[in-house]
Amino acid sequence: MRILALAPLTLIALPAQAQEKPDPAKLKASVEKLVSFGTRHTLSDPDNPTRGIGAARRWFATELARLGDQCNCIEVANIARGFTGDRAPNGVQIVDVLGFQAGTDPKRVVIVMGHIDSRVTDVMNATADAPGANDDASGVALVLEAARILSKQKFRATIVYAALSGEEQGLFGGQLLAETAKERGWTVTAVLNNDIVGNTVGTDGRKVADRVRVFSETFGENDESKTLKGLRADGGEDDGPSRALAKAVDQVAGTIPGGLDAFLVRRPDRFGRGGDHTPFNKLGYPAIRFSVGIENYDAQHQDLVPGKGDTVDKMDFPYLAKVTAVNVATIRRLAAAPAAPDKVTIGGALASDTSVKWAAVPGAVKYRIHWRRADARDWTDHLDVTGTEASLKGVIVDDSFVGVSSIGADGAESLVTFGGRGR
Repeated sequence: MRILALAPLTLIALPAQAQEKPDPAKLKASVEKLVSFGTRHTLSDPDNPTRGIGAARRWFATELARLGDQCNCIEVANIARGFTGDRAPNGVQIVDVLGFQAGTDPKRVVIVMGHIDSRVTDVMNATADAPGANDDASGVALVLEAARILSKQKFRATIVYAALSGEEQGLFGGQLLAETAKERGWTVTAVLNNDIVGNTVGTDGRKVADRVRVFSETFGENDESKTLKGLRADGGEDDGPSRALAKAVDQVAGTIPGGLDAFLVRRPDRFGRGGDHTPFNKLGYPAIRFSVGIENYDAQHQDLVPGKGDTVDKMDFPYLAKVTAVNVATIRRLAAAPAAPDKVTIGGALASDTSVKWAAVPGAVKYRIHWRRADARDWTDHLDVTGTEASLKGVIVDDSFVGVSSIGADGAESLVTFGGRGR
């Protein structure tokens, strides 16, 4: 796989009123096209020209390439590997279709993704019609619409547009992309997983159209025990990379007129469940899941019988457009910003002031020191500085949490890196 190498370009920071909005009609057309492939089961025939997961993947690649031709800025590539598991006992070739919109810092990436595979009640039934309109043609359509809009701008970070396979068989596509990121040395700024993002009416008939749930974990389950001990001692349980990403989404969502409330759910995923962001979390990358405000369980993983089935008619495309807008605005901010500081060290034990230090970040013209009382969840105060250390007068370290973000010349701000003791 090759990432496009582009010459440095001027970053575009369009005012909110000038930014193009996601189009519900385009999102609907993409979902209907994905449904038209009959089934997109991971074990379906990959070579059939009109039915199955192979046909769906080729269509997605063609659409990304078409957008790439228009802007001369997206390169399409596949990554693939064989997987075996309980839901793929004979093995299966997992293919992720990726579009790379290279930034001026090509090894730093922001990933937006959905899974292209679908299923019915029997997870091993690879032949029955499995429309998968909401789960997860909605997420794949969102990725395409994000690419259509964001390809008209240039950014520091590379944006990766991804349609993953094998989610229903064991999160295989997420594992493949996460491990590829690690193997190739990408600096992963953010992973936005969109899975079931297109309905507003729940199983019990309730309509929830004013919010989108954002799931995030505190720290990766594979973090080293020494690191976890230090984080617990510093009180950083609510400020790990993925939680910082969720908080940034909340801030961004609040700036979109007529948009959605980002409902931050402080668990990795829905109760007892998982998604393609999970393999990224295991590797310590900032990764979150977007999902609808209320789910219709009769329209997930169901055979097509009266009253059930994941079909287009159960979706709300103006709502899906609003979820897309939150994704686009988040990507726009984080891909335009410099990287977050790698580590922030604080001090001030037995003192009335708190000292803060961090290493310089390429492309940052200043830094924003954030702090809050230790009983608050969100940052309440900040101070902008141009150096890489400062003293917060009158801020007692025992009672406060501190973090630092990087800010570029256009004002785009990175995620906040939580401050702790040097170690």
